Amino acid sequence: MRILIFINILLTLFSCKTTVNNDQFDNTMKLDTNTFNNIYSKYKEQTLTHRRFKHTDIDSLIQLRNKHNSIKIHEIGKSFEGRNIYELSFGQGDKVVMLWSQMHGDEPTATMALFDLFNFLEGKGDDFDSIRTLLNDKLNIHFIPMLNPDGAERYTRRTAQSIDMNRDARAGHTVEGSLLRQRAAVLKPAYGFNLHDQNIYYNVPGTTNPVSISLLAPAYNPERDINPTRKGAMQLAVGMFNLLNNYIPNAVAKYDDTYTPRGFGDNFQSWGASTILIESGGMKGDPEKQEIRKLNFIIILNALIQIAEGSYKQYSVKAYDEIPFNASQLHDVVLRNVTLKNGALDYITDIAIRRNERTVDRDYFVKGVIEDIGDLQESFGYDELDAEGLYFVEGKIGVKEFNTIDELSEQNAYELLKSGIMGVRLNLTKQTIDLPLHNYPIHFYKKSMFYPTPIIELGGTANFYLANNHGELKYAVLNGYLIDLSQPFMPSTYKNRVF
Repeated sequence: MRILIFINILLTLFSCKTTVNNDQFDNTMKLDTNTFNNIYSKYKEQTLTHRRFKHTDIDSLIQLRNKHNSIKIHEIGKSFEGRNIYELSFGQGDKVVMLWSQMHGDEPTATMALFDLFNFLEGKGDDFDSIRTLLNDKLNIHFIPMLNPDGAERYTRRTAQSIDMNRDARAGHTVEGSLLRQRAAVLKPAYGFNLHDQNIYYNVPGTTNPVSISLLAPAYNPERDINPTRKGAMQLAVGMFNLLNNYIPNAVAKYDDTYTPRGFGDNFQSWGASTILIESGGMKGDPEKQEIRKLNFIIILNALIQIAEGSYKQYSVKAYDEIPFNASQLHDVVLRNVTLKNGALDYITDIAIRRNERTVDRDYFVKGVIEDIGDLQESFGYDELDAEGLYFVEGKIGVKEFNTIDELSEQNAYELLKSGIMGVRLNLTKQTIDLPLHNYPIHFYKKSMFYPTPIIELGGTANFYLANNHGELKYAVLNGYLIDLSQPFMPSTYKNRVF
């Protein structure tokens, strides 16, 4: 009976939320946004400027680390197709931390941030030496910056075996997942950072704001219980959330916390590592995720500082619970109250459009598609338009042919678009195009015929105009991009290809 009473007391104490005396954290580092901005601007890795970098780019940057003594490099194995997988380590402390990125080959944002962090850790002789000393003395950090180099080569989620590595923590069917499991068994980390990208169509619930970063302290069992390990992860997430609110208020959420027995984050949590999932989402005007990369750098560095100090323990589980979960109501474009025709009948409805990416080596183009039609009051767009009084109008194909893209300036292409022409033909009898990607506000076609959208239908193309009842063209929807034809031409960031 005494043993049972003792166990009940322990369980009660364990389940209670302890009150933390925040006075003990008065002497900890409290870096402001200006300091983080200065650190980042000084140490950003300048060679990484787009998302579709390759293993060779990363390999060359890792080899540069051999010139320094502060970061150690260890080849832990090779991918299924024989590409080197590296682990970089820093620090002499007792607290073991593991960070791994790009287990999905098309999720590279945090990888860029880790190379920014490597640059910072190798620095010396500036105002930030006290941070490096703290991390070196207290932490033993291990980074795997590109866990799926075969997927990165193709810019695809899965490995060369067509397996989702983040569903391979239990079985170990992938070479790369097995390496991560082996390193976790050897290092026995107390903290883990599982670094990913989520799709850009999550929004903060009740708002039109994209979720730029979502956080998660993964569950370690189906009941999603909170033990000391998961509690620590929750507290770290709160510290990140608070810091992010200084940069992107109301643009941070939580990822779904359903227990996934095959997932690495869930398993790391069960193995005793307080594990944080960081998902890089979307931000308007940041297609290559360079701003979100910066935010990754800042919250990871701050979290490492708080782990070294133990200052993350000042945060409560209640504050973690108050972070909202992702909603999924975003599209690239939402058009409201558009008048469409079906035979002789007119009707008014809403249209949602998404631009799906297609990779071409280190670049990409998009294909705009009609994602939804109907009452979309609860849906939002990165770009929105109330099209009340505007009618769907089909685009035209230009009569004049061009031998090369360069024969038509972007400005002249815009003038053609304003006149109702959405596509022009390239005559390639004498020349070919080496890279059929372009940023023009018009479609070029050669062998395949280009057809402007004849009717709005689910899953159909998104190439049409909106005109007023006098027939004046007011807006173009070109490959899913919404273009206000009343505005002067500006150099574009359209991601189109030649058909």
